Amino acid sequence: MSGPSYWAVVPAAGVGKRMGSSVPKQYLQLGGRAVIDHTIERLLLHPSIDGLYLALSDEDGYWGDTEFAGHPDLVTVPGGTERCYSVFNALQRLRARTHADDWVLVHDAARPCVRRGDIDHLIAMLRGHEVGGLLGMPVRDTMKRTDPADRIVATVDRGHLWHAFTPQMFRLGVLYEAMRSALDAGQLVTDEAGAIERAGRRPIMVESHADNLKITRPEDLPLAAYYLERQAANTDD
Repeated sequence: MSGPSYWAVVPAAGVGKRMGSSVPKQYLQLGGRAVIDHTIERLLLHPSIDGLYLALSDEDGYWGDTEFAGHPDLVTVPGGTERCYSVFNALQRLRARTHADDWVLVHDAARPCVRRGDIDHLIAMLRGHEVGGLLGMPVRDTMKRTDPADRIVATVDRGHLWHAFTPQMFRLGVLYEAMRSALDAGQLVTDEAGAIERAGRRPIMVESHADNLKITRPEDLPLAAYYLERQAANTDD
């Protein structure tokens, strides 16, 4: 009997207001290609991943001009007004062709620098886990908590604190039920691990390289370009 399959889900219905651009950030140019082309390539062409489900806005006018539009292993689904709706729509479509024990890797469209080696490491670390986990980095800086006026009220112990990255990898059945429960309760979880935690389960953190950058602000684009150049120069990544 063969083992579980691996599927990727990429929510890409956002507009990225903090970029200050009329073009959604996933379609901005990065090294001569759209950001989303870099991102999808890392997942769709990964040898362990069987296919990718991409959630797009109904008003998206850019996807048709990208490199992977029409790829036979890529399925587009309607996106939602929030990330969690986009992910849930993709999970609903996936359930029709997969098993509850199959794995789903949910990845931000604006994280084009995730390394294949980090995806390999995530899969290897979680292969026998009953729930799943996500890539991230332990917090290294001193952490401060502030009040609404940005005045410091406490220094937070950074021990056991992590920056949460993606992919976030969970069993399809577990993630679907956790997301459905959260949405039914009106809770718009900001990441999949949050839904899993709300369901009383404990996903694990898997350390990633720090260059798994999420493009959020204009200054992130040249940094992402630098990371991609460095990775291309080192074929071991």
